[in-house]
Formats: sequence, C-alpha cells, structure tokens
Amino acid sequence: MSEDQLEALILQVINGAVATIPSYLEEIKENKDVFKVDSPEEFVYGIIMGMALGMGGAILSSQTETPTEEDQIKIRDIVYKHIPDIRERIFN
Repeated sequence: MSEDQLEALILQVINGAVATIPSYLEEIKENKDVFKVDSPEEFVYGIIMGMALGMGGAILSSQTETPTEEDQIKIRDIVYKHIPDIRERIFN
C-alpha cells in the first residue's frame, strides 16, 4: 500500500471519528458522574487520537504482516499532521 493510499484511509478514519464529536461531548456531559472527566473536550481528543492511531495500525495489519516500527512511525506522522484540524473541530 502506498503512503498516499494509507493517508487517504487514515483521513477517512479521522473524518468518521470527528463526525462523532458532538455525540461524544453530549454523552460525557450528560453522564459526568459516571465518566468523572474534568475536560470532556480533552477526553474526546484522546478518543479520536486513539481511534486514528489504532485504525492506522489495523489497516496495515490487514494488508501485510504486523506493522514494523517504521510503519507505525508513518502512521503516527500522518495522524499528527492532522492534529491541528482535529483539535479545532473539538474545541471550537
């Protein structure tokens, strides 16, 4: 899989995860006694980042063998490149 294809798939994952932000924030605020979270936005940021990084590894695992450290660094770099947009969509 080319790096462009990988980035396109990871971007799809990010966009899908970002689309769930309003429902996550609402659920956390409605259940704050259960979640015990000081900052719902930071909590959701962690969820989105975990989804993007985890799915990136899963995508590569389904294509080849277990992703190498170099593969994982590529995934991280692709996801990290989109952090400003992710944070803007959560905090604004």
